[in-house]
Amino acid sequence: MRLLQFATPLGPLVVKANAKGIESVLFRDSSDAPDHSNDILLQDCKAQFDAYFAGSLQQFDLPLAAQGTDFQQAVWQQLSKIPFAQLRSYSNIAHALNNPKAVRAVGAANGRNPLTIIVPCHRVIGANGTLTGYAGGLERKDWLLKHEQNTALALGLFQLEASIAP
Repeated sequence: MRLLQFATPLGPLVVKANAKGIESVLFRDSSDAPDHSNDILLQDCKAQFDAYFAGSLQQFDLPLAAQGTDFQQAVWQQLSKIPFAQLRSYSNIAHALNNPKAVRAVGAANGRNPLTIIVPCHRVIGANGTLTGYAGGLERKDWLLKHEQNTALALGLFQLEASIAP
């Protein structure tokens, strides 16, 4: 297992990788993560995060190795399909999984996403349009959504998808 901690505009991120890929990316206020900055995968991950925060990357391209149940994996795959700067509700995700009654289970899987930002759980909001739950804190979620909207506007990519109904 290899670890790398690096600074972002939202505080330090700790990346954990194994032989298959990135296992987790999580915000940490402090960490004793050893410096594996010479690791090519971790260097690439940091470079992609730097590009994301600079507004020049909208989609991460990294080998991922998050561990979770089959249902969690299915939810995380749906989260990964949410386009940059767009929003979905928990109900949207449940419907996409052909399981419209699984809204709460989708919320729980969303909350256990170990790949913050890469698997964009921050793009999921409540059915009424409010910001709800984010493991990194609602302030970070709000910042990420504004960052993506501003980046999309600056790049001429923005197409507001106002409807979050299933």
